[in-house]
Order: sequence, then C-alpha cells, then structure tokens
Amino acid sequence: NMGTRFLATAEAPIHDEIKQALLRAGETDTQLVMRSLRNTVRALRNPITQEVVALEQREGGCQFEDLRHLVTGARGKAALETGRFDDAVIAAGQCVGLIDDIPTCQELIERMVQECRAVFERGRALFPETEAIEAV
Repeated sequence: NMGTRFLATAEAPIHDEIKQALLRAGETDTQLVMRSLRNTVRALRNPITQEVVALEQREGGCQFEDLRHLVTGARGKAALETGRFDDAVIAAGQCVGLIDDIPTCQELIERMVQECRAVFERGRALFPETEAIEAV
C-alpha cells in the first residue's frame, strides 16, 4: 500500500496519466489477477486485468503461458512510461481509494509523521495513568 501511495508523488518516475488514474480510482477499482497461479497481484481494474481474470476463469483454467503476453514486465514498464494505464497490469493496493493528491515525497512523509503523532496523542489521552512516551 505504501508503494501505491508513493507512486502518486511528484517525484515518482512514472507518466502523469498513471498518477491521475491513481487519483481517480476508488478502493473498488482494483482487481486481483493471477490468483490461479498463486502469484496474486492487486491491480487497477482495466481491460487487461479483466482479460487476465477471464482467462483464469475459463474451463480448464490457464497456464502462465496463456497470460504472459498480458502480464509481461515490458508491457507494464511501457504503460508506466507512456501513461497508457489501460494497456497493462498496473499494480495498486486498495489504499488507492484514499489518495486525493500528488504531494512531494517530503510532504507525504512529513504528513504521515504528523498524523502518526496525532494518533499517539489521542491514544495517550485514553490512558492518562500511563507513563508518557517521548516524542520521536
């Protein structure tokens, strides 16, 4: 999930259209592929992932060779470079539905630290009798 989040940062070396696809996606816009091969990947739902799933569900199942042309790393790399997110399996966690901006990595990390500290403070308030934890 953090990998998905860092794909949607200013510095991520992928095409802006992929970043925009991540922004548009909701948590139900992912699909599990290659489950039948026990090499499951959660990816943005698109025509390629739907074709992979259809091949996996056909009577008699499938072998990797049946999927190879759809799931190759070269195809995925090309999509990340060109922005054609509908032409490859683009791995993305369910957290994609929570992504609503494209910050810099520094902004993202600072935000995560700030949110973590806020959660710790709320937790500490629930147990005032315990010893305070020093801020990191």
